[in-house]
Amino acid sequence: MEQAGSLSARGSTGSVAPDIRTASVRVPAQARGADVERERGVASDESRSAAGARGEHTHSEPPIPHPRVETARPVEAARPVETARPVVQRASVRGQILDALRTALVAGALAPGQVYSAPVLGERFGVSATPVREAMQQLALEGAVEVVPNRGFRVVRRGTRELAELAEIRALLEVPVVLRLARTVPAARWAELRPLAEAAARAASAGCRATYAECDRAFHHAMLALAGNDQLVQIADDLHRRAQWPLVGGPVPRGRADLMADAAEHLALLDALTAQDLPAVQSLVREHFADN
Repeated sequence: MEQAGSLSARGSTGSVAPDIRTASVRVPAQARGADVERERGVASDESRSAAGARGEHTHSEPPIPHPRVETARPVEAARPVETARPVVQRASVRGQILDALRTALVAGALAPGQVYSAPVLGERFGVSATPVREAMQQLALEGAVEVVPNRGFRVVRRGTRELAELAEIRALLEVPVVLRLARTVPAARWAELRPLAEAAARAASAGCRATYAECDRAFHHAMLALAGNDQLVQIADDLHRRAQWPLVGGPVPRGRADLMADAAEHLALLDALTAQDLPAVQSLVREHFADN
C-alpha cells in the first residue's frame, strides 16, 4: 500500500494522538517573490496583502501570473495577454490530499471519534491548512467526518447496523443492473474488466486493505458503467466508499483471507457473465453483497 507522511491529530481532550501514515503528496515548489516580480512585473504590496486575506496561494504552488499588456500596439488593438492560471495545480494538491486521507480512513489510520486539525495535518503534508481543510470538507459531505467548530474534523463513529443498511441498499441497486447486463452485454466487453479483477486479486493477496478497497471500487464502477447510467454509477460508488469505512465496536477488520475470498468472487462472477450463465450470475452476485 502506498504510504503517506505522518499525520498528527488532537483528540477531544486536547491530548496529542499518535502520528498516522498517509499517502505521500508531491507539492510544487513555491516561486520566490523576487523571481515572480522579475518575470511577471512588479505587484503592489496592497495586491499581495489582499490576495493573502482571501486565502489565495497559501499552499505551495506557483502564484497566478499577472496579466502582461502589450503597449506597442495601437490602443484599440491592445489587449491583456495572460498566461494560463494554474488552477489544475491547486486542484491536484487538494485531490492528492483527499486521496491520502481516504486511504488513511480505509486503513483505520484515521481513528473513529478522533478530532484532526487541518493546520496540523497541513504541516505534515508540507502545505497550508487550506487544501487540507477543503479535502476534509469533502469528506464531511461524504459523511466520513463531521465539523467540530474551532477544533477541526472528527471521524464519524459507525456501527454494524449502518454497514448492514449500506449493503442492503447496494444490493437493491446493483443486483438488478448486473442481472440485466448479463443478458445484454457481449462476452468481449466482460473480458475488458478482467484486468481490474486481477488487480484486486493481487491487492488482496498482498493483504493491503486500502489498495484492495480502491481496486474493489474500480471493478464495481466499471461493471455498472456498462449500463450507461451515470447517476447510478455515482450513487453506487458513494455507497460503496462509505461501506468501506472502519467500524467502531464491530468485527475485526477484514484480513488477507477475507480479501482474497472477496476478490475470487469477482473473477468467478466474470466467468459466469462471459459464459452468460444466468443462474450462476444471480447466485454469485447475491452472495457477493451478502458477504459485504
